[in-house]
Amino acid sequence: MSELNPYAKFLDGRPLEVILGSTPQTIASLLNTIGAEKSMQPPAPGKWSAAEIVAHLADCELVFAFRLRQTLAEDAHVIQPFDQDKWAANYAGIAAADALATFSALRTWNLDLLRKSLPAAAHRTVTHPERGTMTFLTIVETMAGHDLNHLGQLKRIAG
Repeated sequence: MSELNPYAKFLDGRPLEVILGSTPQTIASLLNTIGAEKSMQPPAPGKWSAAEIVAHLADCELVFAFRLRQTLAEDAHVIQPFDQDKWAANYAGIAAADALATFSALRTWNLDLLRKSLPAAAHRTVTHPERGTMTFLTIVETMAGHDLNHLGQLKRIAG
């Protein structure tokens, strides 16, 4: 069984709501530094461009939104994994600004849910077929660690 949150190593001790709440603005700042043209260029062969990273974050925010809501709505829910590379096959040509607008709207929606649900729902359980039984809070921690992982990639692209 793999670890419940493969992104835990990226968590930096800040409150989760601070990490999650600051991510859209941090992305916007990094994209401003990178520039629209460079954001479409992969930093190396086989690597995602900045725009593709932000499109991935938007897709993942959609997935996290569903997982959080399913965890609240259903007892013993089983999460459906997805193949991020197959989803990424559709990212070509998506402008970073458009992906960021989608991500930001979804993140605002999810933060509203988290404010209403935590801490009461923190220990509600859900099962990930590849990772095992986890809690609502584990999903939130995964979101924050996932953000920090990809923000690190965007920082490296920004130079």
